[in-house]
Amino acid sequence: MSDLTPMLKQYMGMKSEYPDSILFFRMGDFYEMFFDDAKKASRLLGITLTSRGTLNGEKVPMCGVPHHSSKSYVAKLIENGCKVAICEQV
Repeated sequence: MSDLTPMLKQYMGMKSEYPDSILFFRMGDFYEMFFDDAKKASRLLGITLTSRGTLNGEKVPMCGVPHHSSKSYVAKLIENGCKVAICEQV
């Protein structure tokens, strides 16, 4: 994990506490999701999957939603049987 940014290390630490949930990680005006959470959320929510940073030479999957409209996205994930954890900026 040495090539992870400090932010992604923080994300991974928080994700380890909620492994069965999609983690909405607050980054400024957005909640961002990474790795498998990003892949699953982008598919279920119909939002763009992109990437941020690398891990072992591979791009890290990422997607995000504006914080002001997050409730509707969280509701849609829950309707699809997902658990959601929300992490504000720390």
